[in-house]
Amino acid sequence: MALLRLRITGTEDDARAITDLLQSIEGIEHVEETDDLMPHMDDDDSSSAGLSDDIGPGTHELEVEVGNALGAQRVRDAVQELALELDVFVEYEQDEG
Repeated sequence: MALLRLRITGTEDDARAITDLLQSIEGIEHVEETDDLMPHMDDDDSSSAGLSDDIGPGTHELEVEVGNALGAQRVRDAVQELALELDVFVEYEQDEG
């Protein structure tokens, strides 16, 4: 079993679309968003308010458990196609398990 970690630079809707796609692929054991589970408590008058990190589409991290190398390649191919269509950037990290 392999664990793929994806970092998506895009909106919440983009991340949701990719998650929905992943859940529809045969051989996917589990899909979970692993970042930003806590709400941001930034004050409007904070010294960091309005910095570039707070402006833009944001990042979303997903963990995807796949049964084998073929399933991992299927994930990469499908996500790449959808990412091009949505105009988002996706990075991968893979742990062999």
